[in-house]
Formats: sequence, structure tokens, C-alpha cells
Amino acid sequence: MAGFPLNRLPALWLFPGHRPDQLARCWAEAKVNVQQAPSSIRNAPPCMINSVLMDCLGDTMRKPVPTNALCRSVAVLAYAVLAFAAADSQKPKAGLPPSAPRILFENRQKASGVRFVLQNGTTEEKPILDSVPGGVALLDFDNDGYLDIFFTNGARIPSLVKDGEAFHNRLYRNNHDCTFTDVTARAGVAGQGYSMGAAAADFDNDGWTDLYVTGFDRNILYRNNGDGTFTDVTAHAGVSGRDASGRKLWSVGAAWVDYDNDGRLDLFVTNYLDWSPKNARVCGDPGKRLSCTPAYFQGLPNLLYHNNGDGSFTEVSVSTGIAPHIGKGMSVAIADYDDDGFMDIFVANDNERNFLFHNQQGRGFVEVGVESAVAFTEDGVPVSSMGADFRDLNNDGRPDLIVTALEGETFPVYINEGRGFFSAASYQSGIGFASRRMSGWGVGAYDLNNDGRKDLFVANSHVSENVGLYGAQRYRQPNAVFLNSGKTTFRDVTLQAGEAMRVPAAHRVTAFGDLDNDGRVDAVVSVIGGPAEILYNTSPGTGHWILIQTEGKRSNRDGIGTKIKLTGQSGLVQYNHVTTATGYASSSDRRVHFGLGADSRIREIELRWPSGKVQVLRDVSAGQILKVTEP
Repeated sequence: MAGFPLNRLPALWLFPGHRPDQLARCWAEAKVNVQQAPSSIRNAPPCMINSVLMDCLGDTMRKPVPTNALCRSVAVLAYAVLAFAAADSQKPKAGLPPSAPRILFENRQKASGVRFVLQNGTTEEKPILDSVPGGVALLDFDNDGYLDIFFTNGARIPSLVKDGEAFHNRLYRNNHDCTFTDVTARAGVAGQGYSMGAAAADFDNDGWTDLYVTGFDRNILYRNNGDGTFTDVTAHAGVSGRDASGRKLWSVGAAWVDYDNDGRLDLFVTNYLDWSPKNARVCGDPGKRLSCTPAYFQGLPNLLYHNNGDGSFTEVSVSTGIAPHIGKGMSVAIADYDDDGFMDIFVANDNERNFLFHNQQGRGFVEVGVESAVAFTEDGVPVSSMGADFRDLNNDGRPDLIVTALEGETFPVYINEGRGFFSAASYQSGIGFASRRMSGWGVGAYDLNNDGRKDLFVANSHVSENVGLYGAQRYRQPNAVFLNSGKTTFRDVTLQAGEAMRVPAAHRVTAFGDLDNDGRVDAVVSVIGGPAEILYNTSPGTGHWILIQTEGKRSNRDGIGTKIKLTGQSGLVQYNHVTTATGYASSSDRRVHFGLGADSRIREIELRWPSGKVQVLRDVSAGQILKVTEP
């Protein structure tokens, strides 16, 4: 209740059924967002602001239309929030960061040569399968120093066959001039079945990035031959996504991670629902069907494959403690959240509690989501968790979590407090209010304006195509950008981020990376039934930067799991780690990006490799792609 001036709110008794902590949370949320709102909102009559407070208090006050009395009651709180925010905004703020540079994106799809359209094979019955596809991977498959783009695609329903080129997965080679060439046929990666996600990494340590594709009925591991082509090695590798009985599980996300630090990348696969065209249900009215809730279907265990070092893997889900935990896995993210030298694994589950698998020194895992306070929201309920990123949001050296969810739920933010615990910070961070009207899928925490703080990018769209026929919710939604204001607070700057960020579409998966090597992180977004968005970061006046590309020797070749601490010449300290598992069903640039603000030089870069080796570089120039080889 600190900071909540009850004596200035004489009408709080008009809100029966709300605990003081609920009112305090709404007060904090409203105050942050009123201060950040444009003047047209700050000056609006309170009954125009009522919907903000009603949404926040909606857990126990969800009525179709407020009465005049209730409107007046909420108006009291609205006026109080406005007055307090206005007065508070005049107070001097010690230690606040200077105004951050603007974030700006430009969609260059039309000129890029990328013609990919995500085909979900939808039918009038709107099976749940058609709402969740769309994987994207950014990888340098030909080792020319530029990121290429891979898209997964759907198939015909119910046959689940890619019966035409429109359903093919697609690989586009970067031409180094902001254009791309479709090389799918030559590369041999058109795929089979109904594809879902993608995960890219060099699993065999030969120096060429390989590709794993998840799917409803088929998972495929493509080995990079080093000559522009790939070979399907799924059968030999033993990573088909089937359980011990031979049943193919519906796989969505995947992550490459060396969980036992033996120098070889292992593979974690998230599995979703026990659904099939045979047990499918129909929801909604005829002619305007909805995607059914996952609550109608049983969940599935996830899979962990241990890399044997000879091109094959052993499925170790049972022996490592992964298999007993049944969830409805949508995405997976990795980080060493307790700094013990071993990568831990977070799984975002759809309408079930999230999992946090704590690595037991490479011998197995213990699921600690509830104990660590990342399983549920601060209200103790699960949400429709879809995308996740596991990175340090506040530069304190501890990886935090951002998770996307459906409209009306808010996007959970979990701040790592150390000692194995997280605190819920959705509202304190400013994400709670802004995300209540968003349905998020892909998400990434990257410094988009190179000011030394990680911002957030979210791909938005509702899950059900016909949801707009039932009320005010929208199927097609614009993407969102949240600027990091410091002190673990974020501000929605979508409307100022360029025309491309105001276009509503059926967005799904986002992969992040620097497509043109200009030091600014770009984004590629898949769109159901529409052209993919190739969003170049054109933020003006951005600060200095560096991209760090790791090459392991004793550690895995990609250096995945390497933890990096960077100290700029100004003394600003930042942290990040090497991973390609970001967001929802996607794979991002493995090069680690740091924005440096005004720092043109870097005082020190410390790399802690998975092998345990610690490497320190000093007096490094900014504005370069720095390749670092493990000593």
C-alpha cells in the first residue's frame, strides 16, 4: 500500500468487493499510464477514462455497462489518479535516465523479394490447429556474414499435406542489399506435413548452421551440407518428436541448449495438445466458428534429446525429470537464472501453469515454477502463455522473463530477485495496462534504439479469426513496441514507431536480428493470410553498438549459453547471453547485440563460456561485429 494515499480517495468505499491491494495495483497502473499518455487523454473527462480503471478492476467488477452512479464512482478515482499523477509529475526525479532516442521501424517487404504468405489451411470449422502456426528463423546458413530468413508453413486440413507450393516452407538467401532470393528448392527445405516452429544452430559443431522444424505431424532435422543444401537426417538423429509408444506429439517450440556443458548442443522440444482431426471440437455459431479453448484437450509432455556426438540423439525426458510434467507448451526460452553455470529452461504453457526447469548441474532437472513464482500471474491464475523471452531487463545481471498472452489477461513480467525467486511486475513495469487490449505471440527483449536498455517488441493478433463477430475484440491487431524507460519500466511507443507499426494484421511469429549489419536490431514477422513483414529498424540518432559472435572450442561451436558482461567507457554495465530461442516458435540471430549509447569504446567484455572458461577483452571499439573465439 506504499504510495497509495487513501486519505485522498474519500469514495473508495464505493468499490465494494475490491481488496486494498487490488485498488493499490490499479492506482499504480493508472498513475504510470496517465503520466505517459498524450495530453488528449490526460485532459479527457473521467468517464472517458473509466474504461482504463474498469479494465484494471475487472476481475470482480466486469459489468456490461456501468450505471451513472458507478461511472461517477469510478470518476472519483479517475480524478484522483489524474490529480496525483499531475502533481507527482512536477516533482524532481532523482536518477531518472535522459530521454531515450526514438524507435522506428519500416516495412520493406515489397522491395525485399520476400513473397512468403503464411497459409494455415483454415476451414469453416476453425480447428485449433489453424490458429497457431508460423515459425520464423533468422540464420546465416551460407556463412557469408548476413542473416537469411526461413519460414515454416501450414498444410491442407484435414489431410495435413502440403499439396501445393503455397504450403511450402521457404528459405530466402540474403543478397546483402536488403533484398532476398528464394532458394527453397535448391536447399531442399520445402518440408512435409503441417509445420509449426523452427530452431537453428550448429548441432554437429562443423561450422554450418543446421535447422530443426517442429510440426503437428512431422518434426524434421535438416543438416547443413555447407554447399547451400540441407539433408533430412531426422531418422538417423532420432529426433522425430515421437514418444516411447511411437505416437507423434504435436510440437510447437524448440530450443538448442547444452544442458550438461559437454560441448554438444542438446534439443528441447515443447509439445502442445492431444488434438487431432478425429477428436476435434467445434466452437461458436455456424458461419462464425471460433478456435476452441485448449481446456477441451489434454496436454502433452515435453521432450529432451541428448546429443551423442555422432549425429544421433538419445531421448532422455524421463531420466532427466522432464517427462512427468504434462503441460500445453507453446514456447521455450533458456537462461542460467540462478548463475550456477548451467542453463535452465522456461516453458510457456497455454492456460496451464508455466514450467521452470532448474538444471541440476547437468544431471537432470527439477520443475520449480511455483516455488520461483513464474507459474502463475500475481493473482495466482494461469494465462494463455504463448511467447517468452528470458533476458536481463534491468541490467542487474539476473535474467528476467516477459511472456505474451491473450487480450484481457495482460502480459506477465517476472523480475529475477535472486536466490531463485521472481517477483511479478506486470503493472509496476507499465506493461500491464497497455497489454490488456493486446493478444501477443512473438516477443523479444532487445535494445532497439541502442541506448543501453533492452526494449520490447511484441507481435499481436487474436487467436480466433471470427472473434470480432462476437464483440469488441479484434482479430487483426498492430504489433507493439515498448521503450525501456529505466528502473524496469516500459512505455508503449507504438504510435510513434512508424506507419509499419500501426498496421493491423494476423501476426504470429517474430524473429529478431540485424539483417543489414548496421547495428540496429530488425524483426521479421509472419502473418496468417498475408505477406510477411520485413521490419527494418530505422531508428534515427541511435547510439553506438556492438554485435558479438561467439565461437566455442571446448564449448559448443555456436557458444550457446555463453554469458556476457559488458562495461562501457561510461561505466554502464549490461548483461546478455547467447541463445537463438526467443519469442514464439522462432529462432533469432545468435549474435549478441549491445546498444552502447554515447560510449564509443568498451572498457571491458567478460565472457563466461559453458565450459567454465572466463575470457576478458579490454578497450574494444564500438560499431563492429566482433568475433570472439574461446581460448
